Amino acid sequence: MNNSVRNTARLIGAGLRALLVLTVVCGVLYPLAVTGIAQALFNGKANGSEIKDKSGQVVGSSLIGQTYNLPKQNPDDPEEAAKPDLKWFQPRPSNGLGSNSANQQYSLILSGATNKAADNPDLVKLVEDAKAAVIADNTTASYTVKPGDVPADAVTSSGSGLDPNISPAYARLQVHRVAEQNGLDVEQVEKLVERNTENRTLGFMGEPRVNVLELNTALKALAQS
Repeated sequence: MNNSVRNTARLIGAGLRALLVLTVVCGVLYPLAVTGIAQALFNGKANGSEIKDKSGQVVGSSLIGQTYNLPKQNPDDPEEAAKPDLKWFQPRPSNGLGSNSANQQYSLILSGATNKAADNPDLVKLVEDAKAAVIADNTTASYTVKPGDVPADAVTSSGSGLDPNISPAYARLQVHRVAEQNGLDVEQVEKLVERNTENRTLGFMGEPRVNVLELNTALKALAQS
């Protein structure tokens, strides 16, 4: 009986010592080491790929898309449709999985797409309405947008619904409208788009892209100067 009690006590003691060692190693030392390496070698990514304006204020993450809409006339009305603020470059449509009461910057609860088939009448109407809006919003006194000029990413949401990038074609389509709204020369805004266009990763992966938040941050600095 005494041997049984002693064996049990030894097992409990060994288990507690193992718990203590593993807690220190896995719960303290390992997280500190990983955090230290991440902060030293990948500081920007480890802190959320933050984008700052010229004053140093964080305006968002380069990994998450944002909307650029006018304030609602009636904030308490959930049925009131958001209207884009046309002085900014607009991102892809956000057709996600619902409304988000915590963060109104993007109308999503979860990352995801509509999962509607290409011939779904609701999806077809969304695309047609979005195309008409893109043509109307971006046609100016000196520039007419033709239906064939509208790229696919201007009228469809991404698989995640949170895509922070648009195609260079969609960015260029918005140049005349953005220039007019901000009192800038078209050539100035075109150069801004060129400077903020990223090529394919390693020269062959993905497609050329423009980060909307980075572009609008640069636009704000240009307009203020």
